[in-house]
Amino acid sequence: MITVGARGRLRVYLGAAPGVGKTYAMLAEGRRRAGRGTDVVIGYVETHGRVRTAEQAEGLEIVPRRALTYRDRDFTEMDVDEVIARRPRVALVDELAHTNVPGSRNEKRWQDVEEILDAGIDVVSTVNIQHLESLNDVVERIAGVPQRETVPDEVVRRAEQVELVDMTPEALRRRMAHGNVYGPEKTDAALADYFRVGNLTALRELALLWVADRVDEGLAQYREQHGITEPWEARERVVVALTGGPEGETLIRRAARIAARAGHADLLAVHVARSDGLADGTSPHEQARQRTLVESVGGSYHQVIGDDVATALLEFARGVNASQLVLGSSRRRGRQFVLGPGVGATVAREAGDIDVHLVTHERAGKGRGLVQVAGSPLSVRRRACGWALALLAPTLATFALKAGGAHPGLSTDVLLFLALTVAVALVGGLWPAVAAAVAGFLLLNWFFTPPLHTFTIAEPENALTLAVFVAVAVAVSSVVDLAARRSRQAARGNAEAETLSMLATSVLRGEQALPALLARVRETFGVRAVALLERTGEGWRTVGETGAEPAGHPGDAEVTAPAGDNSVLALSGRVLPAADRRMLSAFASHAGTVLEWRRLAEEAAQARRLAEGDRVRTALLAAVSHDLRTPLASIKAGVSGLRATDVTWAPEDEAELLATIEESADRLDGLIGDLLDMSRLRTGVVTPLIRAVAVPEVLPGALAGVPGAKVRIEVPESLPPVLADAGLLERALANVIENAVRHGGAEVVVTAGVVRPAAEPGRVEIRVVDQGPGVPDTMKDHMFAPFQRLGDAPKGAGVGLGLAVARGFADAMGGTLTPEDTPGGGLTMVFALPCEEKA
Repeated sequence: MITVGARGRLRVYLGAAPGVGKTYAMLAEGRRRAGRGTDVVIGYVETHGRVRTAEQAEGLEIVPRRALTYRDRDFTEMDVDEVIARRPRVALVDELAHTNVPGSRNEKRWQDVEEILDAGIDVVSTVNIQHLESLNDVVERIAGVPQRETVPDEVVRRAEQVELVDMTPEALRRRMAHGNVYGPEKTDAALADYFRVGNLTALRELALLWVADRVDEGLAQYREQHGITEPWEARERVVVALTGGPEGETLIRRAARIAARAGHADLLAVHVARSDGLADGTSPHEQARQRTLVESVGGSYHQVIGDDVATALLEFARGVNASQLVLGSSRRRGRQFVLGPGVGATVAREAGDIDVHLVTHERAGKGRGLVQVAGSPLSVRRRACGWALALLAPTLATFALKAGGAHPGLSTDVLLFLALTVAVALVGGLWPAVAAAVAGFLLLNWFFTPPLHTFTIAEPENALTLAVFVAVAVAVSSVVDLAARRSRQAARGNAEAETLSMLATSVLRGEQALPALLARVRETFGVRAVALLERTGEGWRTVGETGAEPAGHPGDAEVTAPAGDNSVLALSGRVLPAADRRMLSAFASHAGTVLEWRRLAEEAAQARRLAEGDRVRTALLAAVSHDLRTPLASIKAGVSGLRATDVTWAPEDEAELLATIEESADRLDGLIGDLLDMSRLRTGVVTPLIRAVAVPEVLPGALAGVPGAKVRIEVPESLPPVLADAGLLERALANVIENAVRHGGAEVVVTAGVVRPAAEPGRVEIRVVDQGPGVPDTMKDHMFAPFQRLGDAPKGAGVGLGLAVARGFADAMGGTLTPEDTPGGGLTMVFALPCEEKA
């Protein structure tokens, strides 16, 4: 039963190469579903003559195909309307990337499948890895064969199920050798070319990796939807923590071996740096060496900010869904462990499901070590003030109470010290408040609890009062510290939400300005420079950048984030805290999207240019096929007639034939001249020689070949010279005058005058005025396009390049050519050219 309005579900069988059994698996799935009582039909299946595949199709209903004729050949395609009208529960549609025969409703079969899915029908289909759009160029480099039939990755990614139909290269080659894939006439060539073991191995790896990435995406989406933060060991990722010390090389090699034993797991190295920039005992030279070593063993190097090393490490490990964490044994000496358990012990205690490896090394227990203080949500200045207040406030309170003589009693004294402790907690946080509470307890016991000046407490209720004082002080201090942490987390979450909202809004608004996005990244994270790098065959190229001294290679940046398959967002200036990597990943994904939009826009612009070129070439071929053949035919007919020996021509007939030949030759010369001029303009090789030119000097040449009785010249002798190329100006005027004579009625008038607009250089306007039918305003812009004729002008009237050439020459000389309506009817073409100013 099909639910009206519900979209169908898509299942795709993905293979590495033809012949692995995708169609067979699809038909077997159809037979299984039909056996369970599901309504299954075959929308389109191509067996390619494979017997076992054809056997699987037996017993399944086949929807009749649609017959099409293209170039006098008959073809059949899937009948989408018939499949939808049949309304089965499941339709089997082979070869998702197939290109339909011209004349079909959709260009691609995957578009047909989309219509079927929209109708609420489930579809089971097949596709090879080489037909995925994102891998098209990779497959071409591997196999040397371009794939013209592709399907967008998003179509396959949206499928509810993608099942890999896998087969080893050797098994596939055996199938081919047995004739189970291609006929005998194709087998040998295929085995020697596309189906080489190396090609099939590479294609198989591409298919496996693509499916693995999709599974990884699905797992990440599931974890996010269900709020799962602890790592799942679905895919091994080994994180090695580096301090920048000499033990780093030992840890990297040990982690690489662990990753290799886990089945080539991902290896990530991370170094936690202090947020205040204080030296932490690391050597920049040693860090650079360790980074090179990590990359040489196939890992990636990362650096994050964190005052609490254990917390930063665990945040990073959980952020990348790590399954194992490798740390070195502490370099701290034994006596230093009284200050805290150390990073290794803290990580092991709080790692949860992450396996922690503590690796011993020769520097263990021999270094100076660093005391790691748990991170505080308060600034350094507030913590310093808190410690100062913790030392001074109890002392000053004691001095004030003692100096005042009689005091109200121990309970009041306790409340006063409790208030001071709360004040210390508000200023400096937890640990200064704890110190103030301990100091207050000691001072109250010594100075105000009988017996005085001893730490002995005589009355039990006084002991209880002091104990409650310490407990309340510590509890209040903890609450204040927790509130400060939650406030900082809330502020950070609010900032992240606003930033993500801004990114989402920019996507909805269609903002694609890459420089603006990179500037926003730079402002958000406070770095010196940001660059978007793209991998090319020769290395890395910079797609966009902002700031001073941006990185030209990922290795030169402090922080990198993948922005796509071949792109990286590189930040320079400072490293980022581990908690910032999620936001950075969002920006990087958006940058990758913008880059993809730009690439698509460039491809669309190129397609438009190619379409325009095709249109011009088509028109040119039409001009050559008809407009040029007409004068050639006239010349050939005239010459053949004159050379005929069986005909005697009268002198007047012979003169008429010669005149026809001459007229056709002139016309042919003009047509070829227009074509050559347009070709020069299209290729940008017109380089005018600008000099002072007198308009009356170029008019005779422009009027050559035009009946003089049809043109009246009204150009004053005092007209100043124009700055133009004499040859181009003569050619442009000739085209416009000839066009006016052809369409403009009885007489064409050529006038000229000087126009001097305010605050602008003077110019000469040459007007070609006719009294013809004119041109509608909606057609004035189109009349200058190549191969345009007015209305139903006869084909013999030219190829429609005259005005296009004239405007192109005017633009090349720095002038303009614009049309105006002639008062009383007709069209006026106005040349505007700069004039030579007299001193």
